[in-house]
Amino acid sequence: MAPITEVEGRRVALSNLEKVLYPASGFTKGELLHYYATAAGVLLPHLRDRAVSFLRYPDGPDGQLFFTKNVPPGTPDWVTTAEVPRSEGPARMVLVQDLPSLMWAANLVTEFHTHQWTADDPGEADRLVFDLDPGPPATVVQCCEVAQWLRERLAADGIEAYAKTSGAKGLHLLAGVRGASSERVSEYAKALAVEAERALPRLVVHRMTRGLRPGKVFVDWSQNAARKTTAAPYTVRAREVPAVSTPVTWDEVAGCRRADEFVFRAADVGARVEEDGDLLAPLLDPERAAELPR
Repeated sequence: MAPITEVEGRRVALSNLEKVLYPASGFTKGELLHYYATAAGVLLPHLRDRAVSFLRYPDGPDGQLFFTKNVPPGTPDWVTTAEVPRSEGPARMVLVQDLPSLMWAANLVTEFHTHQWTADDPGEADRLVFDLDPGPPATVVQCCEVAQWLRERLAADGIEAYAKTSGAKGLHLLAGVRGASSERVSEYAKALAVEAERALPRLVVHRMTRGLRPGKVFVDWSQNAARKTTAAPYTVRAREVPAVSTPVTWDEVAGCRRADEFVFRAADVGARVEEDGDLLAPLLDPERAAELPR
């Protein structure tokens, strides 16, 4: 029987704590849960009020991976849920609003993925995102070059961008926006991706076609679609090592010279947060969100 832990007055079952999830490093499920408990202060604000998709990997990254979008069977009745629109009809999804909910969800062994809108207003996007995905032999180093161009281009439209590692091999750019639908944000993001390809033809591709991508950075603008989700800040990823989608400074982006400089493991994040706080905190301030140009 799984041990029961009390978290802020809620009883949460935590199972298989000694199970090794990441064989290359020996990182266990207990260590994963410890990470989420200690990172909750910076992670929860980026999850709160957002319908969460879980990319589950209960047997580690080498086992089966599967998305869970609907409320999972056995979800405690104290976990907040919300009805959200889908093309096939309304669905009910989990909102991770507090530490007990986070620990319950973390026990499922999951990546946390969120939409670019909140559950109380799914018709309006409050985030713009670019997923910069390098095609080998390109790496995150080339992603950083593209990110700097996009940052300047967004700034020209009055939009402030922030960067985080994807936790995989690329980079994510995020910005706070307001007053536009997901469709409008997608159109704007696509236009900038096309513009980036014209400005940096040897480095950027805006189409997903695999044959176009070797040695270039795919600027994935499609993550802005209302139905799409993106790995949340501070989520651990199902990769060879317990890498975290970690906010980075623009000085770090400008100074990146090797791909391994942008691999941050769960054990690295606490010291970064202690020193810099949450580098993505401005995204949580609605007063700093920008309107898209007309």
